[in-house]
Amino acid sequence: MERPNLKYINSLSQGDKEFEIKIITIIKKEFQKDKEIYFNNIANKNYVLAAENVHKLRNKISILGLEKGYKLAEKFETDLRNNNLFLREDFQKIIQVMSNYLNKF
Repeated sequence: MERPNLKYINSLSQGDKEFEIKIITIIKKEFQKDKEIYFNNIANKNYVLAAENVHKLRNKISILGLEKGYKLAEKFETDLRNNNLFLREDFQKIIQVMSNYLNKF
């Protein structure tokens, strides 16, 4: 499985560590909120709303350098709009990897 990284954030910051910390803090806060809402919508079978959550999470997946994860999230977002949960476990593994990574900060 892919591992999250800060390559994109580092390229944006051009070495400004304060900027990197601010971006990571924002991502971490938004990620936690988006993740919770996603899981609530899945539990309540609100798949269209869950697709919107996946869309928000997909941006964070990209920022953390998970290219394959981004493509999977893109497909899962479309699938959710059609009540297809086939990729749910794979997507949730990506979410867990991201959670573990962000918890280090």
